[in-house]
Amino acid sequence: MQNAAALDGLVPEALRPKTRKIVLEDYQLQLDIGFHEFEIGNPQRLLLTVEVWVDESSFSSEDASDSAWNYDFLRTEVTTLIQGRRFNLQETLVREIYALVAARRGVTALRVSTRKPDIYPDCAGVGVELASF
Repeated sequence: MQNAAALDGLVPEALRPKTRKIVLEDYQLQLDIGFHEFEIGNPQRLLLTVEVWVDESSFSSEDASDSAWNYDFLRTEVTTLIQGRRFNLQETLVREIYALVAARRGVTALRVSTRKPDIYPDCAGVGVELASF
């Protein structure tokens, strides 16, 4: 195995990373969401995806956790946000998650999407998305 330092400077300028992204994809949640009478009080499955583009200093260049953007916070903070709550709209949930993540250090772009996968039998899901681009 080659030493990583020996490879420094070998990546051509055109191939240097332009963006850095952290992803939490299809995080499966059970929550009370929806405004239809049959939905209220009946937790349902919701899939959450959060894509966070971070600046170079927030994307660790070494194999050390103390220099990395802590993506564990995505799961723990979302779980804390939804515990014991109900939402009428996916839009409300997405806005709250978006605000929570956008306020974090190093975030340069953001996309948050949700979808209910069990609403219609003839499609993968119905959902909403907010993005900074």
